Amino acid sequence: MGPVMIDIKGFQLDAIEMQMITNPLVGGIILFTRNFENTQQIQSLINECKSLKNDLIVAIDHEGGRVQRFKTGFTALPPMSLLGKIFDKSSSIACDLAFHLAVVLAYELKMIGVNLSFTPVLDLHYGHSEVIGNRSFHRQPEIVAILNQFFIKGLHFCGFPSVGKHFPGHGYVNADSHLTLPIDDRQLDLIMNQDILPYKALIDSGLDAVMPAHVVYSQVDQQPAGFSSYWLQTILRNQLHFNGVIFSDDLAMEGAVKTGTPVQRAEAAFHAGCDMVLICNKPNETVALLDGLVNINTHPMSITRLEKMMAISNQSSVTKEHYNNSLDFVHRWI
Repeated sequence: MGPVMIDIKGFQLDAIEMQMITNPLVGGIILFTRNFENTQQIQSLINECKSLKNDLIVAIDHEGGRVQRFKTGFTALPPMSLLGKIFDKSSSIACDLAFHLAVVLAYELKMIGVNLSFTPVLDLHYGHSEVIGNRSFHRQPEIVAILNQFFIKGLHFCGFPSVGKHFPGHGYVNADSHLTLPIDDRQLDLIMNQDILPYKALIDSGLDAVMPAHVVYSQVDQQPAGFSSYWLQTILRNQLHFNGVIFSDDLAMEGAVKTGTPVQRAEAAFHAGCDMVLICNKPNETVALLDGLVNINTHPMSITRLEKMMAISNQSSVTKEHYNNSLDFVHRWI
């Protein structure tokens, strides 16, 4: 399984994209709204991709609210902040709803061949982030952890891995790392006692993968978290004992480009501890990365982690009746 996840431009593969998918470095593709015309077309596109490489991971950012790539033919999911608001009134209803929302999300995507969504967002809702906002479940880390214990159970019920993001926390900074490199100047102990608490709780509850933030935590390390061995190895692996997959966030984002060329960014991410890197929305940079990343061999442990994560898909016990029951529950509350 290759260590690079790439994107594609449109509704169908072109010859260059077919060649890239067969590249030994490529282990996954991520889909966007631009790839979706209708459910029949997207399923055909996914099948074509997997026919070129049968162990290909097909991923998407499909959280709900303003981050839901596929809409026509899919349930309109609410922003996850709704769960936090309901929790403040009735924790039991919110936890049930978290489970059923995850079932609906995962079941609908799995039926067309998607293997995982980069969800849940574990960032705290500080109230001033341009990019996180209502994608966050709640301000209180304990409530984020509780809700996501149920959300992850729903994903797993459908044989869908969970990917917590953006480690160690993107909710405090104002800036959007798609557009710039945010700086978080808080002390380590404050971050550990706030933003990292959901990760600490959920690692013991089955969190399968983590995506680090393109944010510099200046009092801790001068490298963005996704390029920092301190955050990924010392904290995430050694202190929190996380043994799952670490995905980089998109290496083409502005929060990443200061690290160097596409190849240098990928090498820095792997060196810091990422198992798989993403590069999206800049086709020339994708080509440069695949052409230039000649000295990278996927670490056997990374392959083991990726295979273990993908094995979850074989553990699904969900039926159409389960899905319909979850959908009915969701429609009662949203």
